[in-house]
Amino acid sequence: MKLTYDFSSFLSEKAWAMAYQRGNFIHKAFYVFRGYLSRLITLFTLNRYDFIFIHRELTPFGPPVFEWLIARVFRKKVIYDFDDAIWMADQRQENFLWKTLKWRSKVASICKWSWKVSVGNQYLGRFASQYCNNVVLMPTIVDTSVHTPPSHQERPMPVIGWTGSHSTLFYLETILPALTLLQERFEFEFLVIANKNPNLPLKHFRFVPWKEETEIEDLSLIDIGVMPLEDTEWSKGKCGFKLIQYLSLGVPAVASPVGVNNEIIQEDLNGYFASSTEEWVSRLSILLRDHQKRTALGNKGRLLIEEKYSVNSQKLTFFNLFRGA
Repeated sequence: MKLTYDFSSFLSEKAWAMAYQRGNFIHKAFYVFRGYLSRLITLFTLNRYDFIFIHRELTPFGPPVFEWLIARVFRKKVIYDFDDAIWMADQRQENFLWKTLKWRSKVASICKWSWKVSVGNQYLGRFASQYCNNVVLMPTIVDTSVHTPPSHQERPMPVIGWTGSHSTLFYLETILPALTLLQERFEFEFLVIANKNPNLPLKHFRFVPWKEETEIEDLSLIDIGVMPLEDTEWSKGKCGFKLIQYLSLGVPAVASPVGVNNEIIQEDLNGYFASSTEEWVSRLSILLRDHQKRTALGNKGRLLIEEKYSVNSQKLTFFNLFRGA
């Protein structure tokens, strides 16, 4: 099946780089205005397309006016895709103004107007199924020709690593007591790859700013990946991208048994689960002391990604989104 497509982002790369910086209010307001203008212009080009694929939302603030126009007025087949529980407030409390601006209820409305809805896990699928009869499970995937295990490297000490954005750094607080205890027994480095430095009080802590062009190279520095989560409704909407990245590179992982993590991690086959400080210490200790165990679990993890979470494994599912009456 051959598809031709155009891509349109609400914000430019330059605007995204500025979005989470303090200040620059006038510039930010300009970029938001330009984003809304570009969406308005897009409405006059819809005759070119058979399908409109919407990831998360067309605009960051206010009601889903553009989604309604596309689906109800222009009668286009909308395929709506989301990979977080975005109908809820963020995992940290939102004030009333921000909650109003984000208009969280629009997710249900867009599902209702959509021809198909594509979701990253079953928890998200159950929500979408309340409003749309055609919901497709499309797990988070990676390109395994790019995400490839690195050649073996001798390191002074094993590296435990985490990657994510500033908005999820707080999850590291849950495992900090375990890491503090572990550093009394083992020599290891704790590596964080993110867009903000958490400055963790650990003996061998290292921060690497996230960059798209060096992401795979930086992730390849990790010997053991971690994905702690809080057991909340928001966390159940997460799609396990960290775990998928770790395992694709042949890196075993320790994760909280929450949401889709339970489907990705296979205990003692490609990683371990941990729910308490004691369990985090125990599971990480196994991997810190046994290089061969890390290698064996990492190899199994790589096979899982190739079978279920790779571009090749989900290609047909994706193309089928654009098939049907």
